[in-house]
Amino acid sequence: MAHRFRYSRWDGTQKGFDLDALDLLDKMADQLAYDGDPLAALRRLMQQGMQDRNGEHLQGLQDIIEQLQEKKDELLESGDLGGVYAEIAEALDEIVDREQQGLADRQTLADFQLHDPSSSEEDRRNADLARESAASKQLQLDMLADDLANRVAGLQNYDFESNEAEEQFDDLLDKLRQEMVNNAFDQTSESMQNMSPEDLARQREMMNALNDMLEQREMGIEPDFDSFMEEFGEFFPGNPQTLDELLQQLADQMAAAQAMFNSMSPEQQDQLRSLMDNLLQDMGLRDEMARLSQNLQSAMPDAGWGESYAMTGGMPMGMGEAQNAMRQMGMADRIRDFLEQVRDPRSLSEADIDGVRDLLGNDAANSLDRMASMVEEMEDAGLIHAEGSRMELTARGVRKLGQSALRELFENLDPGLLGGHDIDRIGIGHERSFQTKPYEFGDPFNLQIEKTLRNAVQRSGGGSPVRLSPDDFEIEQTEQSVASSTVLLLDISYSMVWDGRFVPAKKVALALQTLITGQYPKDYFGLVAFNREAREVTAQALPTLDSPQSQGTNLHYALYLARRMLARQSGTKQIICITDGEPTAWTDEYGSHFDYPDTYHQQQLALLEASRCTKAGITINTFMLGDSRGMVHFVNSMAKINRGRVFHTNPWDLGSYIFQDFLSGKSKIL
Repeated sequence: MAHRFRYSRWDGTQKGFDLDALDLLDKMADQLAYDGDPLAALRRLMQQGMQDRNGEHLQGLQDIIEQLQEKKDELLESGDLGGVYAEIAEALDEIVDREQQGLADRQTLADFQLHDPSSSEEDRRNADLARESAASKQLQLDMLADDLANRVAGLQNYDFESNEAEEQFDDLLDKLRQEMVNNAFDQTSESMQNMSPEDLARQREMMNALNDMLEQREMGIEPDFDSFMEEFGEFFPGNPQTLDELLQQLADQMAAAQAMFNSMSPEQQDQLRSLMDNLLQDMGLRDEMARLSQNLQSAMPDAGWGESYAMTGGMPMGMGEAQNAMRQMGMADRIRDFLEQVRDPRSLSEADIDGVRDLLGNDAANSLDRMASMVEEMEDAGLIHAEGSRMELTARGVRKLGQSALRELFENLDPGLLGGHDIDRIGIGHERSFQTKPYEFGDPFNLQIEKTLRNAVQRSGGGSPVRLSPDDFEIEQTEQSVASSTVLLLDISYSMVWDGRFVPAKKVALALQTLITGQYPKDYFGLVAFNREAREVTAQALPTLDSPQSQGTNLHYALYLARRMLARQSGTKQIICITDGEPTAWTDEYGSHFDYPDTYHQQQLALLEASRCTKAGITINTFMLGDSRGMVHFVNSMAKINRGRVFHTNPWDLGSYIFQDFLSGKSKIL
């Protein structure tokens, strides 16, 4: 069945593109041009972030780490831990007020009975007892301790007069028990909402079984996790699949509860400890929770049990709200600490992506997820090869890097610099000019089929078969490409790096190499890098070429190497020299030497080598990136000897000048 496609004009709103491996390589181009290290380039992208082809920002680690700190600061300023107790104190005050109202109502009724003429003697005795009881209970209420734990304990031993107050107090105790137990578990669990005493008893059974499992593992016995989940799975809505996953969930939750406790004042800690003893000890839950905490700290020592936070907000926080803030702050700290240690994008696969999503939202989480896959994407595309901690560009990666540099250069090239070098003669060559002419005797028979057939149809008026005559023949014109051999001399001295000239110059070298090897495969291209010393650099090694940042400009030996390389080549021979300084180094049978500011000897040796290049028919074109008086004098002297040209430019216009000069000698229509 044939597929049908519908196309529409691009209006800028359509999506569907995203970062791919070639986009990443383009983003890495400057860093790769600096040292050719894919891992260093990816690390820089990972830290700084980037934009995809839709203009959407992929957040870097620096941004995400800053956002995590801002989130933590926001949480620190969000509330006051005293709210945990203020909420309980307010509820207790309301219960006491209701009980006192009940006592007042009872006393009012007793007074009425005492003064009612119709009351019997027994009614008056009962009214007297009621008044005494109300007074005694009021005294008990007046004697209640100010601290919450003892206040709760006092009310537990109090015989309420008001049924409503007693019911309200029982509900508060159940709520506190439930909240304290929930501190150790997932608060979203529906099984823990509105728990009855029977539910709390089952909770104790679950914790006892869980503690048994942890202690079995500590002894080297692998427990039956599946049976445990089959019996108690409703307590764990996260549906953990392994015991380790379950322990991680519990450790995160209980560590947050511990952090809340650690963040309280000593008085507040005593209050909470006493409350838990009062409310949970009689059901056995307190001992099981303490046992679970100890077992978890032994099994998961890095869960953040010692964390504490100084809350500075003014809004009182409830227990659940406070613990959630502690959990989020602990998570923010652990994720931030992890991200600060990441040096390889592949390590991001171990990051807590869900935690980042919970704290910062989808954008940050998706950015981390994309960055984690950068190495895999580039490997799948055949651009890099990664093995352990080593990472290097493949041959395809080198080609694509050169094409990226070449594309960038041509995108920034002034169209006015091209053209104006053509002459009106046609010749025999191998480069297509995409122009045609009627065939004449003696022309190469490069037949252009489409125009030839069109001529025949127009001549005959249409119809079939189409019959050709010699007058119909149209041939393609070709540009004669001047065969040439080029050696590029690239200054990699300390000053090139210090002044920001090295990366633009190296990208020009990559682009020129790509242009010559791709567009003019019959030409020769060589490269010599020089500082205190000089050495030939192969095409494969060019991306990894870096600057040792040593002082010295050994143009003497660089010219010697270039002349020796070109001696084995044919066609037009030229040397393109990119440098920012006069010669300050030379080479002899004893090695390489550096001397500055006295440069007379070095200059004379370099000029002598330039003279030898001239005799060998080699043109030297120099692109000056500096303008010191000594350099200008030397370059002019070399140009006078060699009759080459001198271009004074800056690193950002360097490519335009070099490519204008190179292409003007390549694409001449003869």
